[in-house]
Amino acid sequence: MSEIPQRQAYGVALAEYGAVNHDVVVLDADVSSSTLTKYFADRFPGRFFNMGVTEASMVDVGAGLALGGAIPFVNTFAALLTLRACEQIRTCVAYAHTNVKLVGGYSGLSDYKDGPTHFATNDVALMRAMPNLVVVAPADNVEAALMVPVLAEHDGPVYMRISRAAVPDVFNTAHTVRLGQGVTVRPGGDITLVGSGSMVGRCVLAAQALAEQGISARVLSIHTLKPLDVELIQQAADETGALVTAEDHSIIGGLGSAVAEALAGCLPTPVEFVGIRDTFAETGLDPDSLMDACGLGAGDIVAAATRALQRKRC
Repeated sequence: MSEIPQRQAYGVALAEYGAVNHDVVVLDADVSSSTLTKYFADRFPGRFFNMGVTEASMVDVGAGLALGGAIPFVNTFAALLTLRACEQIRTCVAYAHTNVKLVGGYSGLSDYKDGPTHFATNDVALMRAMPNLVVVAPADNVEAALMVPVLAEHDGPVYMRISRAAVPDVFNTAHTVRLGQGVTVRPGGDITLVGSGSMVGRCVLAAQALAEQGISARVLSIHTLKPLDVELIQQAADETGALVTAEDHSIIGGLGSAVAEALAGCLPTPVEFVGIRDTFAETGLDPDSLMDACGLGAGDIVAAATRALQRKRC
């Protein structure tokens, strides 16, 4: 487990990249001490805009800055960004194809103590449905930091979700990120565990537990949920014959849905879905225990793999 939360890795990387690319500007909805864009604000106050609690207006201002040649990173809690500013994201960012980088902090269940009004458990579903919008979820702190220059240098709108919490380490600093290209974290031939965001590390733990049972589990990290690396998914389905998807998000409309869509028309394959069921989650003592209580533990991934393997053999 990383010693610092993912939001801090992102905030530090954003401030460091701001010194490299002077076109980058940052907007926040009065929560910069939470999203940790305050690091950028402290270093570059002339390129930082606190918009107050006006998420919809903030997105519109971001679109205007992009049309003026800036590269705006627009930040607030993921639930508030994707729900309160959904229309502005659709019309002024996605439809208009403005070069805005939308960053939803406190994603999934990571805002464990604020309850279902602040949990972002349907943000991927909403953003995946927006034409022209790239959707990403870094697996760990290394990817969160590497994503900053990658997104800034991508010509077009992007939505990235960031965890409030510390997440399991997956990659080292030699790792590279390419939008639209998934990563094989661990080889395996019996089944494939497909994770996104903070669930990738839990997939690795599940694969280790399965190995103790004599089951060889491949682990894929899907940092880009849209466009999905369909080729990698289909190859894994063809070679292992069964999959489990794991996401800190509703099982409706997120990673699991994207993987099922990729396979349904050409390579029907048993897929089990680990994620938040069709329910509102309650508060928890900490992010990890809340995720476990909601069925997102490594043991839940192992159980899903067992079910998928049984279906594979039928």
